Amino acid sequence: MTICGMRALLAMSLAAAGCAMAADDDAELDALLDVGPAETAPARPGKFGGYVEFGGAYTLPDPGHWSRLRARSELTASGSGPGLRWKLTGRAEADGAYDLEDAHYSGAVRRDQRADFTVREAYLDFSSGDWEFRLGRQHVVWGEMVGFFFADVVSARDMREFLLPEFESMRIAQWAARAEYFMGDTHFELLWVPVASYDRIGKPGSDFYPYQLPAGTHVTEKKPGQSLDNGNWGLRMSRLVGGWDLSAFYYASQDVSPTLYRSSVAPTYELRHDRIRQLGGTFSKDFGEFVLKGEAVHTRGRHFNTADPLAPEGVKGSATLDYVVGVDVPFADVWRFNAQYFSRIYYGHEAAMGVDRDERGVTFQAVRDIGSRFTVEFLAASSLNRSDYMLRPKLIWKIAPEWRGVVGYDHFEGRRGGIFGRFDDSDRLYLEVRRWF
Repeated sequence: MTICGMRALLAMSLAAAGCAMAADDDAELDALLDVGPAETAPARPGKFGGYVEFGGAYTLPDPGHWSRLRARSELTASGSGPGLRWKLTGRAEADGAYDLEDAHYSGAVRRDQRADFTVREAYLDFSSGDWEFRLGRQHVVWGEMVGFFFADVVSARDMREFLLPEFESMRIAQWAARAEYFMGDTHFELLWVPVASYDRIGKPGSDFYPYQLPAGTHVTEKKPGQSLDNGNWGLRMSRLVGGWDLSAFYYASQDVSPTLYRSSVAPTYELRHDRIRQLGGTFSKDFGEFVLKGEAVHTRGRHFNTADPLAPEGVKGSATLDYVVGVDVPFADVWRFNAQYFSRIYYGHEAAMGVDRDERGVTFQAVRDIGSRFTVEFLAASSLNRSDYMLRPKLIWKIAPEWRGVVGYDHFEGRRGGIFGRFDDSDRLYLEVRRWF
């Protein structure tokens, strides 16, 4: 989002919270954002920042093994000139676990996860009249709940560690053109993604590969060609109404998540990205003692795996409705609680799909600050259809203003076909140390 857009959204949020600030008080808003007004901001030829991080994880079930020994560095450069802002972020990482544990992981897994370099962001911001534009590789976040992606339909994700990393580090930016227009309490957004990015799910045999496949199965991935016909586009509108922050969107895209299609020549499968259309919305309301929020997305065009031997290529098409309702509750200045109820309804449900027509679940998160340097966090997520759950306790240590340490444990339990139980052999202890600069 551009600085002007951030300024307008902040003014809307302050108004919703009942803060005594005039909507046209740009100087006060700019002070909160720590920038100058867009029209008068001085040119900055370049500003640099980023972080370095080391993370280790040991997977516990027999045979125990190192599943992460990763060094990561992310560098950001940004600057501005008359009527223009730019940002460039790159990430480089190397993971020694895949050399140390070469007997545990296949060559395909080691090649996929041993080292990586990505351009995280590379964009230009500028304005024309009342419109704000961003061109280039960028993150577009249309929704954000705890633990899962619902209305955040634009971002691709690095799913090679399931949903365990921070969402900010999981998101894969899109090469896109975005236009935003602000009119009072209403915000319009237009988005075009000519060449899309897609989820990274790893290779068969990795710790968090999402499909249960027999040994020797050959899997290929067919990504849509880089043509304008395969591009994505969407529009979104948000508005403050009586203190409610409401939004609605439509997005037509090649699905960022792949579906596993069965080849006519067994045992061969192909990952494909369905052409889908999504209609959704979000809401939030601050009631003072708690915040109520929710998201819903209706999807058409997506296919799902089925055990029906007569199903072409082993998949069944079904429209779905995903929705979530949650509440954030702060308590005594040191506690923060979050609880969510979520569901996916399959309108084309069949028993051979291996799921219920209405797949329901809940999450609970508790966060406790201990002084100014330690934070204890606990996240639990569970299916309500079967015994299938995930537990994630962790301790965060603010070692110094520029240093952070995290130690935690990820535990999975449930049947092999469950969203969490499929990773029953991937329980792990982990440690992370990060320094910002």
